[in-house]
Formats: sequence, C-alpha cells, structure tokens
Amino acid sequence: MEQYVQDAVGLLRRLIATPSVSRDERAAADVMEEHLRMWGLPNGREGNNLWVGCPDWDSNRKTVMLNAHIDTVKPVSTWTRNPFDPAIEGDVLYGLGSNDCGGGLVATLQAYRILLRHPRSYNLLWVCSAEEEVSGRDGFSRVLPLLPPVDVAIVGEPTGLQPATAEKGLMVIDGYAHGKSGHAARNEGVNAIYEALDDLVWLRDYRFRKESQLLGPTKMAVTVVESGTQHNVVPDLLHFVIDVRTNEYYQNEYVFEFLRKHMKKCELQARSFRLHSSGIPHDHPLVKRLVSMGRTPFGSPTLSDQALMPFPSLKLGPGESSRSHSADEFIRISEIRQAIELYVRLLSGY
Repeated sequence: MEQYVQDAVGLLRRLIATPSVSRDERAAADVMEEHLRMWGLPNGREGNNLWVGCPDWDSNRKTVMLNAHIDTVKPVSTWTRNPFDPAIEGDVLYGLGSNDCGGGLVATLQAYRILLRHPRSYNLLWVCSAEEEVSGRDGFSRVLPLLPPVDVAIVGEPTGLQPATAEKGLMVIDGYAHGKSGHAARNEGVNAIYEALDDLVWLRDYRFRKESQLLGPTKMAVTVVESGTQHNVVPDLLHFVIDVRTNEYYQNEYVFEFLRKHMKKCELQARSFRLHSSGIPHDHPLVKRLVSMGRTPFGSPTLSDQALMPFPSLKLGPGESSRSHSADEFIRISEIRQAIELYVRLLSGY
C-alpha cells in the first residue's frame, strides 16, 4: 500500500506544479498520460479527458466507473504561499487543486491499479475529466459518448470520505428589465431599475414547497445586478443573474417556466438546463455496503460532474469541501491513504 500512496503523492505534486485552470488543462493531462504509460495503463484521450478500462473487459458484466477532475479554479488573491509549489509540511500537502480534487484524482487512480490485481465480477473504468469547475462542454460531456455503458459511478470529490448520495442541480438564469433612457434632471424616460423592483422582491421572497430529506429546499438567489451608465441618465436596461439550486423534486425546465410566468416586467433566459439534481438510491448495493462500513450518506449542495452522469452515482473522496477554492488549499497525505484503502475495501468483492 505504501508504494501506491507514494505514487499518488508524487503524481499529485507534479499536477500541482503544472497549472491546470479550467479550459487550460493540456499540460496537466500530458503529465497524467505520462504516468499512465509509465504504470502500463493504455489509455484513451479526448481533448484533455483521459480514461482507462480494465484489460479483462467483458461486455456481459456490469461496469463501475471511478472519476475525478483534473482542472482547478484560479488561485484567489489571499494565498500566503505559492499555489503551484507542492510543499509538504508533516502530513499536509499544500497547493492549488490538492483538495479539489487532486487528492480524489490520484486516490481513485491508485485504487484502480490495486483493484486490477483483484478478482472482480465487474468491469472497472477510470475517467479523468476536464472543465469540471466551469461545467464546460469539453469536459465530461465530451468524453461520455466515447465510454462504454456504465452502471454506477464513484466521483472522487472531497466529502470527508462520507458518501454524498444526492447532489443539488444548478441553473443560471439571466434576467432583463427594459425601460427608456432620458435626462434624470427632467424625470424623463422609463427607469429600468424601477421596472425590475417588483420582480426582484418576488424572487427574494418566494419559497419552493417541496423539501428534500437530504438536499433541503430548492433555493434561488439574485447574485448580480447591473444597470445604468452615469448619474444623470435614466437607465434603459437592467440585467440580473439568478443562481438556482434544485433538489430532486424540481426539474430545471419546470423551475424556469414557473419563474418566467411570475415575472411582471422582466424577461428571463436560462443559460442551460442540463445540470440537474443527481444521486443514487439508498437501496443500491454500493450505498448499503458503505453504510455497513460505518459511513453516513448525506446530500451535497455543491455541483460536480455527477450532474452530467445519466446513471446512478455518488460522491466519495478525501479532503473537505470547505477547503475547496480557498487560499492555502491543502490535502492530508493520510486522507489520500485512507481514500485508497476505502475504495479498495468498498469494491473488493462487490
């Protein structure tokens, strides 16, 4: 086991030192491909997405997929150390993407290597995806049509090694209120800000009825408002953005039409409907096995590539979600070791 942990940490340090902000992951994907070849794992590649299937593939067996993403967000300005310097202090490995989700990426890969040596009644597939942080179309969506059918997936996002069996969906909506420009001193025109007020207040106050046991209520928030050009011109346009987080009771398309019908003055445009709430039934064998191992299922408010998977899936990975996208991001080496051990134990004899 220790050699696999060392391999995981060594690879992760190289990835941290290789900037891989979303849509610019080529160099990091090259590093990953180099290591796959070094370990004798022939891989497929589409753009900056990589995948490896087991050598004893049998189309008559079910398929388990291990997945994590290679891209990172941009480093925030409050880092106190170099975000691309993979420094180790005791049990802690610092660096951008170490927690989200480099730890899960290297842990799932090492678990895959170990499980190849075990007798299995299923096919094993490992997928490294790009553009997860921006839900980009050159990420998991691009590689999915090239993969064999998948029956269940484990996504290596940081969950404290507890299974996130449900995940909220995401829909981003642009809203527009139109007015007519005029001189402010003469009170001319139609003020687009005033046109939007009633609709913005309704969006602030409305609550969706159906609450999920794991995910809670569907929530929405107006997060951006833009209007006006200068103090003496009545604005003729107001633009705002609504961030909508859906639970399993509300499809994005339904929520959009519902909101659109309740707008008195504003026009709405959804950027995408594809990021639905996702998850896995609690009577699925993998979930039952995790519960028997002392793990506690929970619902995750954060989005991942799980939203793009048209098959049962859960999130399970080393690290903590609270560290993601933060300054001085880190992962514990012991967390990576525990993750490898958990994946192997979970899938051995599955």
